[in-house]
Amino acid sequence: MPADLAPREAQETAPVDLGSVAHPYDLLVVGGGINGCGIARDAAGRGLSVKLLEMEDLGAATSSASTKLIHGGLRYLEHFKFRLVREALQERDVLLKAMPHIAWLMRFVLPIGPGQRRAGWLLRLGLFVYDRLGGRGSLPGTETLMLAADPSGAALKPEFVKAYEYSDGWVDDARLVILNARDAAANGADVAPRTRLERATRVDGLWRAETSGEQIIFARGLVNAAGPWVADVLNARLGANSAASVRLVRGSHIVVRQVFAHEKSYFLQQPDGRIIFAIPYEGAFTLIGTTDSDHEGPNGAVICTPAERDYLLDAANRYFATAITAEDIVWTYSGVRPLYDDGASSASSATRDYVLEVSDAGVAAPLLSVFGGKITTYRRLAEAALVKLGPFFEDMGPPWTAGTPLPGGNFAA
Repeated sequence: MPADLAPREAQETAPVDLGSVAHPYDLLVVGGGINGCGIARDAAGRGLSVKLLEMEDLGAATSSASTKLIHGGLRYLEHFKFRLVREALQERDVLLKAMPHIAWLMRFVLPIGPGQRRAGWLLRLGLFVYDRLGGRGSLPGTETLMLAADPSGAALKPEFVKAYEYSDGWVDDARLVILNARDAAANGADVAPRTRLERATRVDGLWRAETSGEQIIFARGLVNAAGPWVADVLNARLGANSAASVRLVRGSHIVVRQVFAHEKSYFLQQPDGRIIFAIPYEGAFTLIGTTDSDHEGPNGAVICTPAERDYLLDAANRYFATAITAEDIVWTYSGVRPLYDDGASSASSATRDYVLEVSDAGVAAPLLSVFGGKITTYRRLAEAALVKLGPFFEDMGPPWTAGTPLPGGNFAA
């Protein structure tokens, strides 16, 4: 946070009835995932008074069930998503510097073999673009590996002779959410987990919100960052409509006994065009994921199905010399990604970009809803959200998060 922009509570004595009709919060943020916590942190650091509601624990849903990568999204290049990839690559470097205690560089091995859908020269061209699209930064660029001479080749089948190795990042996703919430609170935000928004209506130029704790909260603006529940909040709790909609896509992962002993990860192309990662996990295990399956409704069971389990096993066994079986699985987990519905024909090709919609433009009490997004770009999403809200909060401070470490991250990695 800029030195000249202290939390509002440090500038003046906050009224004991903050959130009342006489002293409303500036922003009520609904959703304690990475997007909601990121927006609350940014807004609080700019001097706005913020209340954040999360119906469960912080990061309990999608934000703690990711593949745990901060990356540009190499495969999005073939869908010509250059702006998304550029922004994500730039953010990858910003985040690696801001949180060296929970995120670090990871090298990925992309094996080249017979019968793959993407030709080797095309992959190398894509990696050339990937290395340069976000600026070279401080991460090492792509290298060509002869697998017989590299430790990463020992775990692979003999038909894989060559590979490309490139850079991206790993992150502890659950801790990322918590650190954003902690920083929001340090800057004056009131963070309330296990508190559900029951309903909210506009009353005399303010939002009047009722919570599961029978609390009445007034706020000048409302942010709907409820992730998979964004449509439910809009329709059932706010009585609002939106031209935008979400496509719920389940991503499942399996954790198996260690498949390889080195610290690199694998980027594994599949015959259907999808990509699967195999990542070192917690010292003695390998994380394999993810799937892309359409998911019916945010309240449905979020589990790795037998079909998804078998898909991931088959995907890994196309590459690794030692077969992985269901008996090797020690844990599975799944998360539902609330992707912006762009009408894509398949779940895997649906955009990972985000859309921010301000409803009822011109109305005194703004409503901003977040559709889509990915963990890598959460900070930029928060900045973009506050740009949208800027006309309603003329005394809001400037952007400040780009060069500011998260709590505990102010040391050299």
